[in-house]
Parts: sequence; C-alpha cells; structure tokens
Amino acid sequence: MDVTTASFETDVIERSHERPVVVDFWAAWCGPCRALTPILESECGARGVALAKVDTDANPELASRYGIRGIPAVKAFRNGEVVREFVGALPRASVGSFLDALTGPPASERVAAELSASGELPEVVAALESNDTESALARLSDEIVAADGERRAQLLGLAVALFDDLGHEHPLTARFRRQLAARLY
Repeated sequence: MDVTTASFETDVIERSHERPVVVDFWAAWCGPCRALTPILESECGARGVALAKVDTDANPELASRYGIRGIPAVKAFRNGEVVREFVGALPRASVGSFLDALTGPPASERVAAELSASGELPEVVAALESNDTESALARLSDEIVAADGERRAQLLGLAVALFDDLGHEHPLTARFRRQLAARLY
C-alpha cells in the first residue's frame, strides 16, 4: 500500500500494534529501489507481513522524521517503534532473513524460554513472562555486571535481544544501554 504523511499514523504506526509493518522508503528515479520493491512485495506477501511504501520525493517530512539519508531504506515497525532496518537493495535471501527475524517469536519469549530451559535467572524469567521488561532488564543488567568472560558475553547477548525487541529508540533500550556502558566501562 502507498502511504503518505497524512496516512502514516494510521497505516503504519497504529497497524504495527496489531502486526509488524515493513516500510519501504523509495523514489521513482532510484534504480535499486525498483530492484528491491518486487522482492519486498514477494517476501512480505509470503509471510503475511504488511508492506507500506513511502515515496520520499512526495513525502519529504516522513523521510526527514525517520532519518532517511539513502534509499532504498526499509524500516520494520512493531508496537509503533522501528525494531529493525536496513539500507540498500539486498538479495532475496537477505530480505527473507530480515523478515523471518521480524516475524519470529519476540526476543522476550526466546530469552525466557532459554533461561527457563537452563533453570537460570528465575527472576528475569518471571519478569519477562509477566511482560515486565523493565524489571527483567534491571535484573539482567545486575547479572551482566557481576559476570565476566564468556558468561558476560552470553548475558549481554540476551540484553541485546531484548533491546532489539523493544526497538533502538525505545526509552528502556536507551536507558539500559547507557546504564550498562557506564557500569561496564
């Protein structure tokens, strides 16, 4: 679907609370855009992912709002936030992997399942299962700071997965990234 500045809030932001929405920022003069669009249409269609197309020439305010500096630029929205993105024309397999990561179970479910299976960090698991990501990140941050070596790397990977789930610009992501950087370095 073609989206404009006037329809973006409804067609992308509101809709992304129900299911992921992939936005293709493009322009008619852009050769790589013309190569990527059919791949996106096919791969999104195969996975039942909503695809919105924004002509950056006709909607410069949207391009500016989302920091588009090169096209094609693709941003995936979930719960009103950008959660994944890439710039440039990727091959079909890479687009498929991008979409598979978007449509798979949320990171919070994967992290909770991994920790439950190992019997580790029951407080983090309980927080994730009750959708209290803030408490889960607080507890996980404490564990990261206390750990070292391979264990710290493993726990950091879990935190990064949760950050990806929230989106790069989510306030919790920003807060806990800053907090971890200050405590670790």
